[in-house]
Amino acid sequence: MSDFTVIETQEQLDAILKDRLARQEKKLKEQYEEKYKGYISPDDASKQVEDLTKQVEELGNSLKGATDKAKADGEMIASLEASIKAHETASVKSRIAHEVGLPYELANKLSGETEEDIRKDAEALLPFVSKQTAPLRDPEGTPKEPSTRESFAEWAKTL
Repeated sequence: MSDFTVIETQEQLDAILKDRLARQEKKLKEQYEEKYKGYISPDDASKQVEDLTKQVEELGNSLKGATDKAKADGEMIASLEASIKAHETASVKSRIAHEVGLPYELANKLSGETEEDIRKDAEALLPFVSKQTAPLRDPEGTPKEPSTRESFAEWAKTL
């Protein structure tokens, strides 16, 4: 028949239960591993979520930095383009003033967006500007005014 042994002590009962519990736990563990094969544990999932959250934050910061830099670069480009346009307009005004015969000092007073508009303004201004400019010095060389000291010296001689 069967090998039945009588359990006489608590230690014997504990050993038999421990053995059966270990077998049952092993069987459940194998079933659990087979059922959830390919899945990650909740601890691993939370770690992955933390890592991905950090990556998203870092990428968001780098995107914000790149966006700020692009905005600053765009502003600088717009500023440079405006400066170039101003210089080109000033150059055209100077050239047209010279071609028409206006003094250089009046070149910045010309208005217009296109070369044609600036030329029309220069030609309209031309009749109001004298063709002759004042000389830089007196061609006749008039003597200079005497200083105060020289004037007193002359006055003292008359006394």
